[in-house]
Amino acid sequence: MSRYRPPSPASSQYITPEGAEQLRRELERLWRIERPQVTQAVAEAAAQGDRSENAEYTYGKRRLREIDRRVRYLRKRLEGMVVVEQPPSDPRRVYFGAWVTLEGQDGQEVRYRIVGPDEIDREPGFISMDSPLARALLGRRLDEEVSVELPGGTRRFVIVEVAYRAP
Repeated sequence: MSRYRPPSPASSQYITPEGAEQLRRELERLWRIERPQVTQAVAEAAAQGDRSENAEYTYGKRRLREIDRRVRYLRKRLEGMVVVEQPPSDPRRVYFGAWVTLEGQDGQEVRYRIVGPDEIDREPGFISMDSPLARALLGRRLDEEVSVELPGGTRRFVIVEVAYRAP
């Protein structure tokens, strides 16, 4: 059995202004604050002598590699991002950045915001534009019925509200 894994599909390049700012702050924190602290700790651990049995040195070097990997990823990701700042010309349609309120078959309402894949863990209710639900919603109008194929079966929703400003 080989260790080959196919590359993951490319995720969308769109991001909200808030999401882009969050990624920039993370990059700044990692590069300007956390990396110098870890570098200093590694230098102090290296000065203690035998590095082969020095756990602080080993874990510090590992943390430096993690920070450097994340910094490279963030720089490359931010370089190719498209920041979507303007709401669409038709505010009754669902597009990127929309707050969408859906009514399920059981009459219960749920609210989601369609964001880029880098932002989904920022707040509850944020869903990636690459998710099956978001793909089914994109381009749809207010009061339109949407059918989504989910692992538990097909679910139907009615779009009750579309907004482009936070509630």
